[in-house]
Amino acid sequence: MYIFNNFKAAYFIISILLFTAAGNIFAQGDNPNVDAVPIEYLENINYDDSPWMVITTSDGFDNFNLGVDFAEPHISQNPNNPVEYFNAYNINGTWRTNDGHDWVHTFPSFGATMRGDPVTAYDSLGNLYYENMYGGGSVLGCKVIVSTDNGLTWSAGVTSIAGGDKNWIAADQTSGPYANYVYTTMTTTSFNGHAVARSTDNGATWQTMQTFFASPLPGAMVAVGPNVIGGDVPGGAVYVVTNTGSTFSSVYKFYVSTDGGQNWTFKSSQNFAGYVGTNVSGRHSVQNMRTRPYPFIAADNSYGPYRGRLYLVYASNDPPGNGNKPDIFSRYSTDQGATWSAPVKVNDDANTQNNHQWHPSIWCDKQTGRLFVKWLDSRDTPTSDSVYVYASYSDDGGQTFVTNQRISNQKMKINCNTCGGGGTPRYQGDYDAIVSVDGQAMAVWTDFRNGNFGSYVGYFPDFAMLVNPSNPIIENDNDTIFVDIQVPDVRLYTSNAIFSATLASAPAQGTITLDFPAGNVLNTFPGTVQIRVITSNGPVTNGDYTINITGEGPNGTPVHRRTVILSVQNPIPVEFVSFSAISNNNTVLLSWKTATEINNQGFEIQRKRDGSDWNKVGFVAGYGTTTEVQSYSYRDENLPSDRYLYRLKQIDYDGTVDYSNIVEVEVTPSNTYFLAQNYPNPFNPSTTIAFSIADEGMVMLKVYDILGNEVKTLLAEEKSAGEYKVTFDASDLSSGVYYYQLTSGGFTSTKKLILMK
Repeated sequence: MYIFNNFKAAYFIISILLFTAAGNIFAQGDNPNVDAVPIEYLENINYDDSPWMVITTSDGFDNFNLGVDFAEPHISQNPNNPVEYFNAYNINGTWRTNDGHDWVHTFPSFGATMRGDPVTAYDSLGNLYYENMYGGGSVLGCKVIVSTDNGLTWSAGVTSIAGGDKNWIAADQTSGPYANYVYTTMTTTSFNGHAVARSTDNGATWQTMQTFFASPLPGAMVAVGPNVIGGDVPGGAVYVVTNTGSTFSSVYKFYVSTDGGQNWTFKSSQNFAGYVGTNVSGRHSVQNMRTRPYPFIAADNSYGPYRGRLYLVYASNDPPGNGNKPDIFSRYSTDQGATWSAPVKVNDDANTQNNHQWHPSIWCDKQTGRLFVKWLDSRDTPTSDSVYVYASYSDDGGQTFVTNQRISNQKMKINCNTCGGGGTPRYQGDYDAIVSVDGQAMAVWTDFRNGNFGSYVGYFPDFAMLVNPSNPIIENDNDTIFVDIQVPDVRLYTSNAIFSATLASAPAQGTITLDFPAGNVLNTFPGTVQIRVITSNGPVTNGDYTINITGEGPNGTPVHRRTVILSVQNPIPVEFVSFSAISNNNTVLLSWKTATEINNQGFEIQRKRDGSDWNKVGFVAGYGTTTEVQSYSYRDENLPSDRYLYRLKQIDYDGTVDYSNIVEVEVTPSNTYFLAQNYPNPFNPSTTIAFSIADEGMVMLKVYDILGNEVKTLLAEEKSAGEYKVTFDASDLSSGVYYYQLTSGGFTSTKKLILMK
């Protein structure tokens, strides 16, 4: 039943006159009531077709950088194959993946001049719908193309709806009576309302079903849910929310169809949103980025306790008023939009009035009923001019939201004057998106971190992933080493993390075997699993081999990959346990131990002073071939006071010299200040640091990370003049580069050490 037909004609005439008058005042690029990207901006798009890349931060979290498009992305996920994603950016740059990790950039043909505002949807059969506005000098409406193979091939473009600005699309993913119907909305060509159209034949043809006449603002949206009033009809409630009223006092109007889009009923008008940031040239603006209080809706299609609930998410200043800072609000309706709950603030920063939160998008998971929300958030920047992408979700029907999480892994400046948009406030996109299957989501956004319209995606919830070592060495036969896969942190991830490892190419001779001796699944975090690497049937051909490591969730998402470069080498002739030096007056005593020796004739001892060359000073015979620990020593006497370096050259019985086992030790006679290089280095988990001081006094020996943060104090006490050794146990630290610093009297010395677990 149409409840507004009686005044349709009169309202239509008034709207046309008002819009025409407005058109005489504003060029399209300046008209605050139009969000279509002006042609003058389209002429300066700089697409970047560089290869996509994974951006991994030091803590192990990934973002996927897909290149540079022109903002306003939308993403869809195949409900029948969760690792298949498709997303589209302005104007017509699309990205698809068939494994949740590797992406392909394409530019599909619609058979027309495209104008942007791309939106996408999957139906329950796996059909993918991609809608984009079209037109030459002005926007005429939307074209839709359909793919059955996640965007590899496409149908010819067909007109889905006529209109002049901002469209949206949704597909019925249920098995109900309207299964696989597809719905779209758009501001009408005459800018006097919002139209809704549908396709009942998988996008082949479209019919406009209704126009909701009002003073329109951009941002009408459509969603599909079950009709649970008086029964339970899957896909039986199709919702449209229109954005009307005045620019800074939006009126959201809610409509529902319970017969597959044939007839529509008005449910309510709500004045929930006001200013989003500041009025700049008649537009909402946050730090000179134009924005809009779009109403985003989603319905719960799950069979959980909140089935049928309709959700609304929007941004609005709190407190209300021009120039204040916006927050993200969520409401829900249990009666198809007639009445609404009180607002719930989604962002949980402690001082919400100090920070900007805006640009929201939502998705309600069909399997779990989980309501996802993502947005831009300046809480990490006191000046509020830079943001991360944040996200959260609700598992209790929108009543509460979990602790907010960062999704982007690098901060970006909001006002991007090098990105390529235009206007004041600047066009930098009006929307983006998030999508999920099985409670596991992927977000898509435009990222300004590199001073351009970067096309980015990231998983949420998510787990970090590190591998150590990344360049291990193994002997070419009958050797075993281990590679750690570490999950040092998670972002609300609670499912299993499942790991696999494959060798990119087999050796020409011999065998390299990979396995997980203690299992390949983590279900508690942080945590570590180990890959065992074995060489056998050798000798294995020497060289570098790539090990590809994958971590993923139970349905294949999220998915992260790392590579390890395995170096296969001849057996190490001598495996050292320790090498140290003690100086007393004018004598240096060298001591070293070996764990194993192969064909070892002995060690040539070499010494150098600062600024001089290496010189042979002695020789100590070896034990040939042995697997028992062996101890050695050498006394170098009658030395003048100076700083010395010593090293060992291991010599095989065949006369060859193994330079790979040269070890250097710094020593100095007594009564000087000196800090030696730790040994062994790299080490795991402990190493020895030797030093000497010339005078009695306070001695400080501290360890710092690469950022200069103190991680451990090894010594802080009074010491007499002399030589000392300190053992540094790093069992509780992560692998990486550290620095140790000795301070005594006026002497300070710093050296680098490497912890490799």
